[in-house]
Amino acid sequence: MNEIILKSQISYFNTCSEFAKEFNLGSQDLVLTNEYIYQPYFGHLGLNISTIFQEEYGAGEPTDIMVDAIIKKADKMNCKRIIAIGGGTVIDIAKVLAVSAGESLDSLYANPKNIKKKYQLVILPTTCGTGSEVTNISIINRTRLGTKVGLVSPHMYADHAVLVPELLTGLPFSVFATSSIDALVHAVESSLSPKATSYTKLFGYQAIEMILKGYQVIAADGKEARLPLMKDFLIASNYAGIAFGTAGCAAVHATSYPLGGTYHVAHGESNYAMFTGVLKNYMEIRQDGEIAVLNQILSRLLGCDIHVVYDKLDELLSTIIPKKPLHEYGVKPEDLQIFTKSVMEQQSRLMANNFVPLNEKRVLKIYQELY
Repeated sequence: MNEIILKSQISYFNTCSEFAKEFNLGSQDLVLTNEYIYQPYFGHLGLNISTIFQEEYGAGEPTDIMVDAIIKKADKMNCKRIIAIGGGTVIDIAKVLAVSAGESLDSLYANPKNIKKKYQLVILPTTCGTGSEVTNISIINRTRLGTKVGLVSPHMYADHAVLVPELLTGLPFSVFATSSIDALVHAVESSLSPKATSYTKLFGYQAIEMILKGYQVIAADGKEARLPLMKDFLIASNYAGIAFGTAGCAAVHATSYPLGGTYHVAHGESNYAMFTGVLKNYMEIRQDGEIAVLNQILSRLLGCDIHVVYDKLDELLSTIIPKKPLHEYGVKPEDLQIFTKSVMEQQSRLMANNFVPLNEKRVLKIYQELY
């Protein structure tokens, strides 16, 4: 059993100019990013590099159509290193680029064991939630299947994960909210996973503490109180990424994918919609083991009785982003059975990491309770 997997070298710089100088960015680098990120942070540095702006190929989270178009563009550029500067969408696409020398996304999904790294990969996250800079998975909305599916390969790890808190200074509160809640879910799910180890839980529980303490400051002092805490949230997100990179995510992510894929709900928000509903159902099945450890930690951090930790957690999270029932996203009653079928058929990789096994009847129950 793997105790911890960390294939990426992690670096930290206060500013983008420090990073650009240290990594000697130049003509053989292809930067995948967004123009609204690149121009204020890198545009004035006079870099001789090639760029692809992700938003020119579609809005929102990555789809197979978007990724294939970017693969075609990148294949025409003569680069040796891919630099991803962005949130989850940019990072997920960059991981695919690093293993595709013009190969279509469908061909990579069809033969994941044949995937090999074609280019060096450097990742700079610009949100505080994905943790994807240290993982080997890319989540793509496969439009022909109607759900998000993970592409996983040991060759998709970044060679370098680079933390630059300057990149978070312009992060809108809504993006901060959904991304940091995503990091919290990563930390919780990885800690409850059967694959969790003492090492992954070291990172996972520390991430939970850092994120919840930050939320308590924001709840007390307002949205602007997050700004001095952005370094902490960036590091907490990275910790959570290290944890789930080994231990995996589970039913919260699995049940969120049909919601996000069908109704275009942001990844962190769709996770939040399912989060405590899944935890409460775990508790209905089993009250001892690691979930009891988690509940003790939540009780201490939230200052509440252990029997109401999930309600108090929802209260705190709702000060960051209001929680909505599924029907407010446009979900129809007949969708619930379709979502359930999708989870059971398409998300076995994630469902294998559940704290306790969840059958089809239980998954449908979770959706119904959150509807």
